[in-house]
Amino acid sequence: MNDMPANILSPETVLTEIKKHGVTHVVYLPDSETNFLYLLMKADPAIHLVGVNREGHASSIAAGLWLGGAKPLILIQNTGMLESGDSIRGWLMVGYRGWTRHGVTTDTVATYTERFLMAFGINYYLVENDADSSRITVAFEEAERTKRPVVVLVGDEYHGFNR
Repeated sequence: MNDMPANILSPETVLTEIKKHGVTHVVYLPDSETNFLYLLMKADPAIHLVGVNREGHASSIAAGLWLGGAKPLILIQNTGMLESGDSIRGWLMVGYRGWTRHGVTTDTVATYTERFLMAFGINYYLVENDADSSRITVAFEEAERTKRPVVVLVGDEYHGFNR
């Protein structure tokens, strides 16, 4: 798909996975970690971007879009997911801020992300690189089959999205 190393999660791969599942709208809070993905989505006429000023608003906006027949995706960081709390009603893609596979977390929010999801009974899949991108499909299919929210945790916020 591209010439990036195999251990990188490229924004092109993420966009391909999003489009493969018919996402019509991406409800997001702009941040520097997803800038390249944002630029690709902005240039793609099939994706409608809906910016919010607080992550807590994203779920209710996505719910309204879904009721209107759209297929929205929420793109926020894990700090925003915690802020959203009980308003989670849809499918989310969450930047896993502070997470590292090496066991030394750089931000305390990483400590609580998976615990938060478990407390709400929300299944999740970790995506760190292009080789993991099939987990996005698994998450979409599970959400559609179970009619429940499923989260994709993006554990590569410092490489693929920030080239």
